[in-house]
Amino acid sequence: MSKNMKGTFTHSVDAKGRVIIPSKIRDILGREFVITLGIDDCLYLYSTEEWDSFTDRLRAIGNKTEAARNIRRFFQANARDAEIDGQGRTLIPSEFREEIGIDKEVVIVGNGEKAEIWSKETWDALNKKPELTKEGVKKALEDIDYFF
Repeated sequence: MSKNMKGTFTHSVDAKGRVIIPSKIRDILGREFVITLGIDDCLYLYSTEEWDSFTDRLRAIGNKTEAARNIRRFFQANARDAEIDGQGRTLIPSEFREEIGIDKEVVIVGNGEKAEIWSKETWDALNKKPELTKEGVKKALEDIDYFF
């Protein structure tokens, strides 16, 4: 059973595009992991074990529809093998930094089976949305009849 990534961490990106991955996230990701574009203007980081599980779910959607083929293509084509160096850093590929607008600061968020890397500006704007306030989340939980 995999471990659950959690927490929020802000870090600077150096001139070469490297960022420190927090030790709590590193311990779960492992030295080698997979980084791919996410669907919310962020990057997803998966341990190799979780990536294998994710790609199993991608295969399960099949190839019969254009939507299924596009979903599979999006994640697989944008996936890169990554690693943590001796100083706890990883390189964020330049095309990923450009795609999601990473400049100097990022927010690394543990989100269960994966971690996410956001540009600080995008993360800050996201967290100002009403649906992400405590009241907004409470309403969403009530709407889905969650167990709280």
